[in-house]
Amino acid sequence: MKYLAWAMLLITLVACNEEDGGYIDIEDNERLTVAIPSNFPPMVYQIEENPPTRYGFELGKKLFYDGKLSANGFISCGFCHEQRFSFTHHGHQFSHGIDDKEGTRNTPSIANMAFFSEFAWDGATSHLDLFPIIPITNEVEMGETMTGVLEKLRADSDYQKAFKAAFEDGGVNHENFLKAIAQFMVMMVSYNSKYDKYVRNEDGVALTEEELHGLHIFQQKCASCHTTDLFSDGSFRNNGLPPNPGINDIGRAEVSGSVNDNHKFKVPSLRNVTLTAPYMHDGRFGSLESVLNFYQNGVQDSPTLDPLLKTEEGFGISMNDAEKMALIAFLGTLTDEEFINDERFAEY
Repeated sequence: MKYLAWAMLLITLVACNEEDGGYIDIEDNERLTVAIPSNFPPMVYQIEENPPTRYGFELGKKLFYDGKLSANGFISCGFCHEQRFSFTHHGHQFSHGIDDKEGTRNTPSIANMAFFSEFAWDGATSHLDLFPIIPITNEVEMGETMTGVLEKLRADSDYQKAFKAAFEDGGVNHENFLKAIAQFMVMMVSYNSKYDKYVRNEDGVALTEEELHGLHIFQQKCASCHTTDLFSDGSFRNNGLPPNPGINDIGRAEVSGSVNDNHKFKVPSLRNVTLTAPYMHDGRFGSLESVLNFYQNGVQDSPTLDPLLKTEEGFGISMNDAEKMALIAFLGTLTDEEFINDERFAEY
């Protein structure tokens, strides 16, 4: 009886996992290790609720780079989030979506998302699993519906097999779809820049005199908002940027409904910042020099201007040309070449 039971179990496993002649070994779907660097704060994402696995990650990657997620079958998540630019749309002021429609915001990086609690420039969602819904259903980005996406995936035998391999229930459904993409993004941890190796005392890495000067200035003048080694506190602030009259983007207030949040946007991480131009939520600045010039003499007062930018002398951040050059030198140490060249995240 014992041998008969084992034989029946084996037959059941094979029958449940065969698809078009293929065989999936459930035991091969091992759990992946997510990097949590020693110089980072704790991860916010509840990893035990959706632990990345080999097949879940592979499915998430396949979905991330698949134009099927858009209405015209061409625009994928990876279209606007390019790895070599820290998963931003470098050189594009605004995102370009289906039928070359143009949005109203610059594409932010999606590195280290698992360490934050709110997403998008205005914090439109507070759960990473739900984040993909925003661009997929946006009429000028991917212009699709979640129902439409799932219909296309269910009609694809390769996706049927991939979902069956990644999840115990094997369902091609909303929950598994969102979990798979989240598993891909959770693994996107950028933590091996020159700066990281310096602060962790790895590989004998040292900063130059100018870079160290820039770090000192950064700690004095920038670290109140760009906190921790994530280089963002994840908050929403009005940094005094004059509103773009052609857009009328009120930022966080669109989500909260409060006038106290007018023109507040999420503080972006500065990791890989030399790769992610143009800058600000509306991509108005093409260089870091322009950004620092703005903070020096372009900050505009308003009822919601962040108090940190109000001084006895006026508004903004006081700095001279030498300090700005040192700051830019320091920001260059935040570029993570290993991350932007990591084959795990590369398009097929």
